[in-house]
Amino acid sequence: MRAIPMGRKNWMFYWTEFGAKQIGIAQSLLVTCKLHDIDPYDYLVDMLQRVRQHPASRVHELTPRIRKQGFADNPLRSPLYQIA
Repeated sequence: MRAIPMGRKNWMFYWTEFGAKQIGIAQSLLVTCKLHDIDPYDYLVDMLQRVRQHPASRVHELTPRIRKQGFADNPLRSPLYQIA
């Protein structure tokens, strides 16, 4: 995945600075997952389900590095995972 080099050419087409910042954050999370040998899809599915019930004061626990230490053994799965 070449998220950052590809983004560099496309970021000028985002309508707002806020939108460009948000996609930069998302790409940063995905690249960090790859650096920690975490499947980005599994990470996003797991974290999007956990974030609803996770206390805001402990949001740092949802970063890829901490997730690998704490939640990797018991990830939350999408209902679509059971169909396949």
